[in-house]
This record gives sequence, C-alpha cells and structure tokens, in this order.
Amino acid sequence: MSTEPTVYVIDDEPDICKVLSDILEAAHIRVKIYTSPREFMLTYSPENPGCLLLDIGMPEINGLELMETLIAQGNRTPVIFLTGNATIANAVDMLKAGAVDFIEKPPQIGLLLSCVRKALGVDLQRRYEQLQFSNIDQRLKRLTAREREVLSWITEGKSNKMIARILDISSRTVEIHRAKILDKMQAASVAELVKMDLMVKEYMSVAGRESRSH
Repeated sequence: MSTEPTVYVIDDEPDICKVLSDILEAAHIRVKIYTSPREFMLTYSPENPGCLLLDIGMPEINGLELMETLIAQGNRTPVIFLTGNATIANAVDMLKAGAVDFIEKPPQIGLLLSCVRKALGVDLQRRYEQLQFSNIDQRLKRLTAREREVLSWITEGKSNKMIARILDISSRTVEIHRAKILDKMQAASVAELVKMDLMVKEYMSVAGRESRSH
C-alpha cells in the first residue's frame, strides 16, 4: 500500500502518458502510468490515496466503463477524464457519471495541475470522512438495542422525561442509558452525539446519492 498521494494515469497513447508524467513529476506529484485499464486493475488498490487521470476513449474498456466498474466496487477515488473531443453534452455526461473534472487534450499545464490538486484534495476529504464514519460506526455497534433507541430520541432533542414516557420506562433508567451511551460513543456531551448523528446521516446520504446515480 502506498501512503503518498499518487496520480494514476490510464491512457492507451504512450506519448500522452509521457507528457502527463513529465508535467506531474516536474510539479513534485507522484505518478504511475498504465496503458490499459486491465493493467491498472491488476495492480491498483483503493486503499492507495490519489486520483485517476483517465482517458475517456480507450479500446476494450473505455474510461467511463472503468469508472463505473470502480464505483460499483465501492471505490470513491476521484476521476479526471481526458478527452480529445469534448462537447458540452458529453462533458455534462462525464460529470453526472461522477467525475470531478475533465481536461481536453493536449492538456494545458496550469489547468492540469489545478485539476489534479483539486482531485487530490477531494480524495483526502473523502478518506477523512470515511475514517470518521468508520470510527462512529464501530462505537454504534457497541450499543445495545435499547441504547440505540434512547440515542435516537436524544438526537431528536427529547428530554429524559419525554424519552421515559415514550419508552414507558423511568427517568432514572433513561439517565443510566444516557450515561452508558456517552461513554460508549466517547462523547463528552449530547451536542457531540448530535454532531456524530448528523455526520453519519450526511455520509450515508452522499453515499446513497452516488450509488443511485450509477
């Protein structure tokens, strides 16, 4: 696994690969070159941070098909498409499909570097959100069914007395559950629990939209 952000260039034209590689390396950006999607899929791991610089028009498997395959596998690595003849219509299609950007060939150096840096930033943010979500999800799994139920009402803003009435239990029992929930969730306050709840809902909403779009 590589921990250094890497730009993965997939293009069946060796000359284009060389140009892209030279530009990125001159800007001190790590790059790996592949001349076919199949070669890329044999060695790539989504655990590796970075982004994909992907030719839209390759034989056998085109860029769009490769991106759709990766997304179907749960891979959210940002994609920048390379295209030789972009129209407004297919540019919109590329962005709707999930690409973060597209660049026309031959690439302008400033635009290429700007797009790549933006994509690497997107990847960093997505990985941070994934880590946060995973940590919270692991804590949630430690809660009992009743604690989850109490948590759902806490994050709705209900008081102990209201939760006690809703669940037909004593306020003291709610207080005990509340204390255990704060401990298991490693939260210092109810406000932190609410933030965690909002983060999980937002993460699931984004993941759901990405899944439905494909």
